[in-house]
Formats: sequence, structure tokens, C-alpha cells
Amino acid sequence: MGYLDSYRSPWMTDELEMLAQTARRFFEEHVTPRDAEFRKNHEIDRAVWRRAGELGLVGMSIPEELGGHGGTFAHEAVVVQEQAYQCNTSFGFVPGALNAPAVFTQIASPEQSREWTPKIVAGECITAFALTEPGMGSDMKALRTRAVRHGDKYVINGAKTFITHGKQADLCMLAARTSDEPREGISLFLVDTKNSPGFQVQKVLEKIGQNGLDTCEIFLDNLEVPVENLAGGREGNGFSKLNDVFRSERLSIAVSAIASAERAIELAVQHSRDRQMFGQTLWDFQNTRMKLAECASEARAGRMMVDALIMKELEGTLTMQEAAMAKYWCSEKQCEIIDTCLQLFGGYGYMAEYPIAQLYMDARIQKIYGGANEVMKELVARGL
Repeated sequence: MGYLDSYRSPWMTDELEMLAQTARRFFEEHVTPRDAEFRKNHEIDRAVWRRAGELGLVGMSIPEELGGHGGTFAHEAVVVQEQAYQCNTSFGFVPGALNAPAVFTQIASPEQSREWTPKIVAGECITAFALTEPGMGSDMKALRTRAVRHGDKYVINGAKTFITHGKQADLCMLAARTSDEPREGISLFLVDTKNSPGFQVQKVLEKIGQNGLDTCEIFLDNLEVPVENLAGGREGNGFSKLNDVFRSERLSIAVSAIASAERAIELAVQHSRDRQMFGQTLWDFQNTRMKLAECASEARAGRMMVDALIMKELEGTLTMQEAAMAKYWCSEKQCEIIDTCLQLFGGYGYMAEYPIAQLYMDARIQKIYGGANEVMKELVARGL
């Protein structure tokens, strides 16, 4: 029995096990074999999204009454884990992209849901969430993009950066300021990107990891959005809505972090048992065993923390501080554990074709997106 097979999460059910198998086959058949292509192109084939939709892997936690599958955060967590085990980030189920459908669910009116949800769930509509701006960082109250109402439309001007799926998105949830109030002045808009000339993708950004995702700079030049596309039909509710989304997003980052660390350990154990050095295997060196024992213990501690918080999320009792704890601690351990495991591969660990190298490159952003870890510690401190 391998490291990944030695523990079953208490929230896991037979139904979720079946979902995990479906997700595993999806990634093995449709994503992993083409991952190098997707990373080179900085985007995934849209046919892969449609296949995911056919398998029921998109919009799983969107309520049935809104046209989704009526699942829970646990359904999303299962797919996040399976993708992490594949050492893959090209399919937009990683935390940096996963929150876009969640934002839509939180902010859309019933009429907006009826229009867009069927296409999202079918994998025919790729979504993006445009919040971050140049110089803004994790400070939502520093938002500068401005939306001004003119009759039956809003005219929006500003700039966004680090927007995942910015190029491919059909529907973008866009945050803009409708008044000067720090919190109450933030509103959210649904932008049909393919029919909005003012929504201009400037360029796809070159990153050190997660290269299969198109991450873009976007310029909003007199972008016209119909009044009916104001999310929820009311100005100023963006800040509170986004805080609800951020809590679950940060937990999803923790889920991804621990799953990636677990996969790194499995790869390192396998490699160290096979690698011959000085007349014995790498595993035969006590230092190797001690290092991997430390990694396994820390990953298991993180796994149990994440499992406890998933259960709280399912009960509706997860707090913002707990999500922040999990996000910062698990992403820190992810980077530390993967770095330790990569070292055991020697020069091969530095080669991009090896899965351990992909894990290493893709991990670094986890300490930044979803709120930088320094901000997470501040959130934790406020609750002390």
C-alpha cells in the first residue's frame, strides 16, 4: 500500500470515490497526455472543457435549482485533489481559476443563472473573474476600475491583471467601483466578453509556473455593460459576496497544496527506491528515509487539518480565520515538501519534463493568489 492509499478522509463517501475515479480517468485520458502542448500554448483545448461538461465535472456545486449538479464543496475538492495527483494545472480546476463559477453562483440573479448556467455546466462557457488590478495586490478596497451608469447601461474604464482565463473566457465576472465608499462602493458585473468591444485582452502573461492557463492583462476602454448585467441587480454588494467566495477558495488552495505535497512524496519514495548510488539505492541512505519521514508527517498533519475544515465547510461553520490558517500553512508546507522531494532527484528534478519539476514550478503561486500569505496571517491575528 502506497502513501496515498494509506488514509481515507472522513468526509469521503462511496459516491465521491466514484467521482474521483471519473476525474482520474478524465485527466489521464484528456489532459495529462497533452499537458506539454497546453503549457506551450498557454491555454487548453476547449474540447477538453466540453468533455469535462459531458462527464459532469463542471458546475458540480452549483445548486440544481440554478441549473447545476447540486453537489457540495466535497465534490469540488475531489476533483482538485485528482488534478493535483496528476501534477497538472492546465485544466482550469486549480484554485486560481476555480473561483469564477463560485463567484457566478454567489452573485447571479435567477434570470442571469438561467441564461448562463446551462452553458457553464456543459463546458461550453469558460468563465473568468476579474478583480486584481495593477498595484492593487490583495487589497480589495484599493480597487480603481470605475463603472458609471448612463441610462440603461454602465460604462466601465480601468485595467485588470493576472486574470486567469482572461483570453478564453466567454463570461467574465468583473469587479468595479460604483461609488467612493471603500467597501459598499464595489459592484460586480457580468460581461459577455465575445460581444463587448471595450473588453480588450492586452497580452497573455509569461509565468514561471501554471503555464497551461492563460493569465492575462485586460484593458477596459469604455466597456458598455447593460444595466441588467449588474450582478444581483444591486450596486455595492460586491465586497460581502466576494468574502464568502474567498473563504471556500482559500480552503481549495489548501486542498490542492496538500494533495500536491502528497504526490511529491509518492514520487520521491518511488524514485529513491529505484535510484542506484554507490552500490545501494538512494532509499538505503538513512538521510533519505529521515527526510521523507519528515515530509510524510507534515503532509499527514496538513491532510487532517484540511479534512477537518472540509467537514466544517460542509456544515456551514467554517470561519474566515480557519480558511486563512489552512491556506497559508498548507501552501507553505507544499513548497517546502516539494523542494525537499525534488532535491532527492538530483539534476533530474530540475528538468521540466519530470513531474516533480512541474509540481515545484506550479506550487509557488499558491502562497500568493487567493490572498498573499502575509495577509492570511493578518486575518488569523485579528481573530486572536
